[in-house]
Amino acid sequence: MDAAAGGQQVPRGVLVLLCPLVVLNAAFIAHHFISPSLQYEGGGGWALQAAQEAEAVASIACSGHGQVFQDGVAGEGGRPVGDPLFMEPYWRRHAAASAVVLPGWHRMSYLTTDSLFQSVELENQIRRLHSAVGNAVVDGKHLVFGTGSTQLINALVHALSSYLSPDATLPPVTVVATAPYYPQYRSQTTMFGGRKYRWGGNTALWANATARRSFIEFVTSPNNPDTLLQKPVLGGSSAIVDHAYYWPHITHIPAPADEDVMLFTMSKLSGHAGSRFGWALIRDENVARRAYEYVQNSSLGASQDTQLRMLRIVKVILANLRGEEDMLAFGHDVLRTRWRRLSDIVSRSRRISLQEIHPQYCTYFNRVREPSPAYAWVKCEREEDGDCYQALLRAKIITRSGVGNEATSRYTRMSLLKSDDDFDVLMERVTDLVDAEKCDAPRVSSM
Repeated sequence: MDAAAGGQQVPRGVLVLLCPLVVLNAAFIAHHFISPSLQYEGGGGWALQAAQEAEAVASIACSGHGQVFQDGVAGEGGRPVGDPLFMEPYWRRHAAASAVVLPGWHRMSYLTTDSLFQSVELENQIRRLHSAVGNAVVDGKHLVFGTGSTQLINALVHALSSYLSPDATLPPVTVVATAPYYPQYRSQTTMFGGRKYRWGGNTALWANATARRSFIEFVTSPNNPDTLLQKPVLGGSSAIVDHAYYWPHITHIPAPADEDVMLFTMSKLSGHAGSRFGWALIRDENVARRAYEYVQNSSLGASQDTQLRMLRIVKVILANLRGEEDMLAFGHDVLRTRWRRLSDIVSRSRRISLQEIHPQYCTYFNRVREPSPAYAWVKCEREEDGDCYQALLRAKIITRSGVGNEATSRYTRMSLLKSDDDFDVLMERVTDLVDAEKCDAPRVSSM
């Protein structure tokens, strides 16, 4: 979990804690004032009713420090988890353009257009988006949708291992990643690993391997957690290149990516993590077919409701590219400002440090852009802070330990993707941590 522990400051915290309680009021409003008993006899129909019910809930502002949802439960809460909520203000500004109203009879079938599990129109719009942004080559690539990129992680391992180890006489394929890596690669492969593939750990273990062996190498670029652009390490490996963060609001785009297997997710593009939608761009038709069959057999495809919502979101992004309401420019401004604030505070510290990121030329913005990473990869410099996660936790800062990334415990990941309120609290607590160093400094006795 990546957020400042303890929620908001006291005044804000009270407001946020009270917000779930007004869900009951929202339900009351929807039932008694916008209910079917009004019958909409003067016209309007079901779409107007659905829209008014949604707007009744959305109109509860929570004093600007929270939100109420139609499916909310009174008293719901819990610890914040580092969701990509930094994009929420943008989508609030574009509520009308991005809204989707679903009738109860919308796509009740398992299948969508052309008797497939994937929307052909959504695929077309995703291809348009990649071409317009210039972050990936889509010509000659097949698209496979998944329930987030999480489902596609193992779908792609399954597809590639079926190609690399087609029969029982061959040894299982070794799945690896270079530390620090995204922990889901390990957990997904370990959970589903069998005869055809097994988790092999850090690529450093295999750099000098002499035995003939097939590898599937996960490459995250920009990397999660340290946000650096990466390339495959093991020559001859079949690479799954995770480009979840390869968008110009998070990193510079030096050129369109053109690897054989590329992975993307809507959660890091638009912030819609809860919709659970990801996609893979795959050059080889047989690998794409195997990945598609995996998704088909495990879940019968991504949700039709999700695909419709994502179609709307992608169209809004496309309509505003390079304009005054460009979502990518908005996201870059937010993350750039956050990185500046954090860097300025940490620059005064001898206790913690951040990864080094330099301004780079970006083809999308057609200029040198300042760093705007999704995460801060924090290192604790003091010998006594060997467990950096615990050291920050004592300062009421919740991060994600680098141990899970197969790095040492001296590193920990701090999310910059949280809501504005959570980020403000985070900055307050990092400032307190750095300022406390003055009190910790050893005193020099006078002679």
